[in-house]
Amino acid sequence: MKIPISLIALLFCALAAPSVLAQGEIEFAKANQAFAQGHFKEAISDYETLIRDGQWSANVFYDLGNAYFRTGDFGQAILNYERARALDRHHPEATANLQIARDEAHALELQPSWPERYLQFGSVNQYSITAAVAFWIAAFCLAALIFTPRRSTTVISLLLAMLLLFAGAIFAIWQLERGSKGDALAVVTGKDVQARLATADTANAVLALPPGSEIKVLSTRGDWIYAALPNNLRGWIPAKNAEQVRL
Repeated sequence: MKIPISLIALLFCALAAPSVLAQGEIEFAKANQAFAQGHFKEAISDYETLIRDGQWSANVFYDLGNAYFRTGDFGQAILNYERARALDRHHPEATANLQIARDEAHALELQPSWPERYLQFGSVNQYSITAAVAFWIAAFCLAALIFTPRRSTTVISLLLAMLLLFAGAIFAIWQLERGSKGDALAVVTGKDVQARLATADTANAVLALPPGSEIKVLSTRGDWIYAALPNNLRGWIPAKNAEQVRL
């Protein structure tokens, strides 16, 4: 009897997944041991290997941030604390260490817009779930109004409420994704970085950016990034000196 190739592939993936997870746990333990022994550069290499292999978790990025912090690389430390919080915004240790690292580096932060400040009580995922639930309730209400001879004012009111809730959730997602903590958020990882008025090292400086400072990537041109900067400024910085938080 011939077994379909797709079934063989599915069985192989099912058998391989536990071994991949086990290998990831072994590598994570190895990195933690190197960190505990004070071998911070070795720990950094091991954590980054895990990340390259797709073993992403808030704790991996948090521990990588700690290792960079111990080596005095505040830019990379802050970047990885930010990545930990992007995966788990309620990670208390990453939040606390992020603030410590910012204070040590005198890093500059982007200021959220007023809609962001009011919308930050929820995450993009929470607003997405809200939008999905509101959409389907509205769809059922609309179907009930179409296929039921007698139109209920309760159903009409619920339909309007769900449409407003859906629109509000979509607006919140749009604001957060394009805001100071959205997809375009990047962290300055280089030292002695100057934002400039043009794509040249000789152009006039706009703002000095300590390691760990936040920027919002607006566009790229060759080896340069045009970014929104803290203090409501804009300027160009070399692309090699910043990394986006979201991989």
